[in-house]
Amino acid sequence: MILFDLGKLEERIAELEREENAPGFWDDRKKAVAVVDELNDAKGKVSSLKKIQGDYADFAGILSSDEASDPEMQELMSELSDTLGKEIKELRNILLFAGEYDSRNATLEIHPGAGGTEAQDWADMLLRMYQRWGEKHHFKVIPLAIEAGDEAGLKSATVKIEGHNAYGLLKSEKGVHRLVRISPFDANARRHTSFASVNVIPEFGEVSDVVIDPKDLRVDTFRSGGAGGQNVNKVSSAVRITHIPTGIVVQCEIERSQLMNKATCMQMLTDRLMALKLEAREKELKSIVGEQKNIEWGSQIRSYVFCPYTLVKDNRTGEETSDVNGVMDGNVDRFMYAYLEMLSREGRKG
Repeated sequence: MILFDLGKLEERIAELEREENAPGFWDDRKKAVAVVDELNDAKGKVSSLKKIQGDYADFAGILSSDEASDPEMQELMSELSDTLGKEIKELRNILLFAGEYDSRNATLEIHPGAGGTEAQDWADMLLRMYQRWGEKHHFKVIPLAIEAGDEAGLKSATVKIEGHNAYGLLKSEKGVHRLVRISPFDANARRHTSFASVNVIPEFGEVSDVVIDPKDLRVDTFRSGGAGGQNVNKVSSAVRITHIPTGIVVQCEIERSQLMNKATCMQMLTDRLMALKLEAREKELKSIVGEQKNIEWGSQIRSYVFCPYTLVKDNRTGEETSDVNGVMDGNVDRFMYAYLEMLSREGRKG
């Protein structure tokens, strides 16, 4: 069950408002934005709950009145009932975002599995799916590094998705995605199974838990292969940074400036290292409490079947639909919210 303490939340709002009104609040812009986001989120929850309480009081008042059987009152109660149902569903959806980093932006990475062109095309289809999903939510989808496939599709893609609760929604997508279809690259029109992995990392911002020693980094610069006009063909502005102790590699080629690309890479690396620390802590905790159920990076989370029937099914939640085309056009919310519901039932925050 998803609940929150109204009194404590109102106390937190008062604290945040005092912080917002303090002198020099905007001196640290990143911290200020985080405070404003938390404040708006808390105010939204309180406003939604109070609206529900008010509408429920109106409904209960009509129901207990002598005029409850009047046709006009019956119609009014029906309208209030529909409104209450929608308001409760919306509030419940808001409360599903219980994770510490759910409200943050996210970096999404896609890599094809074995299978050459077929798998690379599947990775490209997934990228388009998430781009369309982002557009539907009015999120900003920023390509950071895209490596095209040899014949079709892509070898890898890294995009940043900016928007409220972007990570909270996208964290359900981490894992291996499986495609079954008649391959357009097979002259004999045989059915193929392809795999692609998706990784999702929150934008942590400035964190004290991660200290990066410059001696642990290998920085490579090269000419960008993406958009950008003549500049990208003449200047080695793209940057790739390898963190030698962990083997983590980050790359950015979206900016014209090498310095800006390097700054973006360093933020991506910090986020990756922070995510690594959190995963290590979670595994340690689960080993202590004897947790047996764990979704590892290599597990298959969802299947997309185009042939011999049409079905998209999430292996963790059981959520499914036959509308494959709709899903590939970005209608993925049903799977994301089903995953958040599952976390809530299990008392987890993701």
